[in-house]
Amino acid sequence: MAAELPEAGKASSAPASARPHPADRFATIALLAYGLVNVVMTGISYLDLPTVLTEVMKILGIDGEFTEYAAGRAWGTAAAVVLVIGWTVTAVLSGRRLRRGRITWWLPIVGAVVTSFLAAICVMIAMMGDPAFANYIVKAGS
Repeated sequence: MAAELPEAGKASSAPASARPHPADRFATIALLAYGLVNVVMTGISYLDLPTVLTEVMKILGIDGEFTEYAAGRAWGTAAAVVLVIGWTVTAVLSGRRLRRGRITWWLPIVGAVVTSFLAAICVMIAMMGDPAFANYIVKAGS
């Protein structure tokens, strides 16, 4: 049998620009692995957010401790869930781009920035609800 040549006007099954990029693949996988370790470690600490925020308040020199335990636990859990969902979405999108042969190293960085921003909002909501922290902010602003 003779090898079939593609007919003029028909698209080939593989895109011409989809070439593997070994350095990009390595960088993307390394960034995703680092991100996973970060998500696990940070997510575990967010599950005990009241303790973390009490330590933050000590570091900042705020008198008292974090007292909004229910809000701290709820927003800490929300922040941990945001981290997991953000990493998962980033990993899925990165895998798709890698399979298509596209440059992908930047995607885990953008995913980390967006996810960290959203998780920080959750933590800040918990912090701003604490009377000692709110009082510190008011005093610092005057």
